[in-house]
Amino acid sequence: MKQLPNIITIFRIAGSLGLLFYDVTGAAFWIIYGLCGISDMTDGWLARKLKCVTKKGALLDSLADLAFVVCCCWQIVPILNFPKWLWIWGGAIVVIKLINQICALMIYKKFVFPHTLANKATGLLLFIGVPLTLYLETIIPIIFIAGIATFAAVQEGHFIRTKKTT
Repeated sequence: MKQLPNIITIFRIAGSLGLLFYDVTGAAFWIIYGLCGISDMTDGWLARKLKCVTKKGALLDSLADLAFVVCCCWQIVPILNFPKWLWIWGGAIVVIKLINQICALMIYKKFVFPHTLANKATGLLLFIGVPLTLYLETIIPIIFIAGIATFAAVQEGHFIRTKKTT
């Protein structure tokens, strides 16, 4: 029973990879997308409820989040028609997060993925905002999310550099 959260996380990784085999316009893609999102919320909650939160589980969760984001981007980015400035903003967020990891490697000799409230909010908003943006055909949700994501990335860097990564 203590391994259930990690098993759910592993299924999220498999589901994320499964997204690569479906068309973004099809129902199967969005069903898997939804299940991956629900599993992301469930595994952490369940780990806390069962009192089996581990560093291994947190790392596995971060890897699952990365797999989900990469697979979604691979499928969704080609159909997005965002202005150039928004792509630059997104790129800047990625650069900040990469710098954060370089700092983590220098300070801790390992990658560090702080599970801050801002990072969690960004993940939830992206999960809801991407389909909403596609459905409404407006970039307003993504602009709002980019603002939160920028704050989260800067805060993450601050936590890494001040050694407040829990």
